[in-house]
Amino acid sequence: MESEDDGVLRCRAPPKRTPFPDLASDGSSNGPCNQGQQQGNGGDHITSNGKIEVEQVISKKLQLKRKAEFLKTDLMHQLDSQVNDFMDSLIEESAILEPAPVPAVFSPPLSDKERGKLRNFRPPHGEGKHFVSRRSLLDELLEVNHIRTIYHMFIALLVLLILSTLVVDFIDEGRPVLHFDLLVYAFGQFPLVLCTWICMFLSVLLVPYSLFHLWVQTQCGSYTHPGLCSLLFGSAFLLYQAVGVGFLPTYVVVTNSLPPASCFIVILEQVRLMMKAHSFVRENVPRVLSWAKEKTSPRPVVPQVSQYIYFLFAPTLIYRDKYPRNPVIRWSYVATKFLQVLGCMFYAYYVFVRLCIPQFRSISLQLFDRRAMVLCVFNSILPGVLILFLGFFSFLHCWLNAFGEMLQFADRMFYKDWWNSTSFANYYRTWNVVVHNWLYYYVYRDFLWISQKRFRPVAMLFVFTLSAVVHEYILAICFGFFYPVLFCLFMCFGMMFNFILHDQRKGPIWNIIMWTSLFLGQGVIICLYSQEWYARHYCPLKEPSLLELLTPRSWSCQRGLTEDSDRL
Repeated sequence: MESEDDGVLRCRAPPKRTPFPDLASDGSSNGPCNQGQQQGNGGDHITSNGKIEVEQVISKKLQLKRKAEFLKTDLMHQLDSQVNDFMDSLIEESAILEPAPVPAVFSPPLSDKERGKLRNFRPPHGEGKHFVSRRSLLDELLEVNHIRTIYHMFIALLVLLILSTLVVDFIDEGRPVLHFDLLVYAFGQFPLVLCTWICMFLSVLLVPYSLFHLWVQTQCGSYTHPGLCSLLFGSAFLLYQAVGVGFLPTYVVVTNSLPPASCFIVILEQVRLMMKAHSFVRENVPRVLSWAKEKTSPRPVVPQVSQYIYFLFAPTLIYRDKYPRNPVIRWSYVATKFLQVLGCMFYAYYVFVRLCIPQFRSISLQLFDRRAMVLCVFNSILPGVLILFLGFFSFLHCWLNAFGEMLQFADRMFYKDWWNSTSFANYYRTWNVVVHNWLYYYVYRDFLWISQKRFRPVAMLFVFTLSAVVHEYILAICFGFFYPVLFCLFMCFGMMFNFILHDQRKGPIWNIIMWTSLFLGQGVIICLYSQEWYARHYCPLKEPSLLELLTPRSWSCQRGLTEDSDRL
């Protein structure tokens, strides 16, 4: 027995060099151990009584385990990459059913016959955005522990901001001060805001739908001049958009001097309802015109009032008669999202109270100089980035998902993974998918249809200009002054980065460049608009001229604090 055990420990077959050493056979090798088994005798060999070499088996098991782990990791990486590429291509092909664009410089000239066909062509209903049932990306990512930890880190930062405010108030006042004067001021005159919104909503509910129904009757009846009727009803609709939804809410905001948050509610709803009304008319008019030309049924398909009302509340700007719906409403999910919106609002409050207001109160007392400006921009990056994240999470994720859940709206792709963008072109497409879809289908594609697909760069420039003008209009009305910082960033740096950092740029370095530019832009926006806000209150003009209204006040203002500055 002792000789046999010694033979087991001494018997070590030298490893055979093979391309796959882990898969080397254990019974077919001709090593000394196997020879010993065949012989069945000798103290230095394993006998044929079923004993095996323990260390060799353990070594083979470890090697097989390492081999399996390596193959598993490599296979998962390849599978994940292939599935992501396949799903991205599948979604893009299903969402955009159009041939590959040809650059305008290589477009061949069209004949007169082709031009005539193109003028009479109307994009048929259903070739636009396709809605499918899918969850929001953050809902999926927050199920991963690593991503949820980042969410917890932001909550921890909020706790620290609250503790900092309480400690400072305790030192200054001798007791914790739990007043929210900034929130009360920002959301002032809320009853007037609510009345204005109700009037806007009822007008958008009644006027566009009534005009559309009356116009459909002119196409169905025996009217001798349907084209003239279309012109009249189209002019009436545009007049309503300009005056009823465009001018009157702005007039209410300006004449009543609504505070910033209340202004944002009215103006953003104004823009949203205008886009909704345009989408409703744009999607249904081609269907009626196609029916009037072909007469395939006794009457055209006209949307019901319930479908239009659902669309006015649905978290999308693209009209469809039907959307994919979820079977049930998760009211706990709705409550969670609204609580998160409320939490983001208080988060923004503490960001302004602790990081913005103390800084800009002191900076606004100094003359404008380059050193102060540079310090202001870099000190504003942190609050600017926090406000960017809070705005994205509270509105594009929580608010839209809450309404989508209440309405059983199943397509929750309100944004894509914009944080992974390596180009500004991809960032613009994925940051706000809801608005991007409207701009793409109703501005970019319609512009190409009108221009016969000859001016694609002009169409892109027109989309950028329209977006920049609307953004600057919102800020100018809500802040009460014209300071086109955002417009210049959009038209200058936005357009430049859109062509420089295009979709061909790949790799981590381009994502770093994108984030660096985004951080710096947020710092510029927070710094310049905050300085101008305080300068307008510190250095008011009794009877300013047009030139003084357009000149930034922060470039020349230097005064002490006014009595009203404590609440700002």
